[in-house]
Amino acid sequence: MQNPLPSQYPLIQAPLAGAQNSAMTIAVCRAGGLGSLAAAMLPIDKLEQEIQTIQAACDKPFNVNFFAHTLPEITSEQNDKWLNLLDKYFNELGIDKNALPQGVLRRPFDENQLSIVEKYRPSVVSFHFGLPEKRLLDAVKATGAMVLSSATTLKEGLWLQENGADCVIAQGVEAGGHRGVFLENDLSTQMGVLPLTELLARKLRIPVIAAGGIVDTASIQAALKLGAAAVQVGTAYMLCEESTIGVLHRQALENAARLPENYPTAVTNIFSGRPARGIVTRLMQETGFIHKDALPFPFAATATGALKAVAEKQGNTDFSNLWCGQNPTGCKNISAYDLTRELLAAFE
Repeated sequence: MQNPLPSQYPLIQAPLAGAQNSAMTIAVCRAGGLGSLAAAMLPIDKLEQEIQTIQAACDKPFNVNFFAHTLPEITSEQNDKWLNLLDKYFNELGIDKNALPQGVLRRPFDENQLSIVEKYRPSVVSFHFGLPEKRLLDAVKATGAMVLSSATTLKEGLWLQENGADCVIAQGVEAGGHRGVFLENDLSTQMGVLPLTELLARKLRIPVIAAGGIVDTASIQAALKLGAAAVQVGTAYMLCEESTIGVLHRQALENAARLPENYPTAVTNIFSGRPARGIVTRLMQETGFIHKDALPFPFAATATGALKAVAEKQGNTDFSNLWCGQNPTGCKNISAYDLTRELLAAFE
């Protein structure tokens, strides 16, 4: 199947918000894959700096990823319910719930981010949680960028095709981090990567990129056989030398890679307000993984981020969002360049 991407090989390093910077993007691009820069948590000046670093280091095409959610209005009643749910943990860690520090807010794609895209014209621009409004998307496409976005169901894939995506990322339920859900919140509709890839490849006119549980040459080849035109790999890059995750998250991934049976993952909305997959922790278990009183994305992260910060200073991951896919066995403490070269053997 013809490579739909501008990179040498049809392999994308998944954008890892909060877990990478330009160093990983550059390493993957140099190896022949499509390196991605996760922009959703970057201030505009930092985003510009990171893109400048990439373009100065290599002349390869790369992907910049943004979130396309809508910021909700939060009522005082919603906020009180959320804080009351976590009250015992605040008390346990000695945190004043009325004076929580404001962490980095994940902001949706807007005019400021568009101005950076127009200035630096990356070859690929991808979105999570749907697509931005038409006027913004039209402006992105006017730069010549290829536009990708994630679908977790056939309905979402068809919507993306009809609303301007050039390729659809079939995000299977196996994938770590945030689910790309944007049309409906019923998690029972979520599919595994292989059936989702095959279904989308049959029903869509545009190329499909398989994501979720893709960790080695065997899983890449399985996705290609079912109609994927390219693959996206995320969790396997989390242990790479260029990863910016903390020591405790790194230790958890090392343990999960070695003994996955002892480190199960689950989908939860507790950490950010949107469903996301990570290694099971005490907070996830005690709140029931999905809780109706979690503040909508991204506002839940203010409270849980405060819990995480204090607990991790004590070497405790009970309150940490240890993002990880269902198959961590591909995680390796090597350079992203070397991991990419290993994975690219699937296309030889």
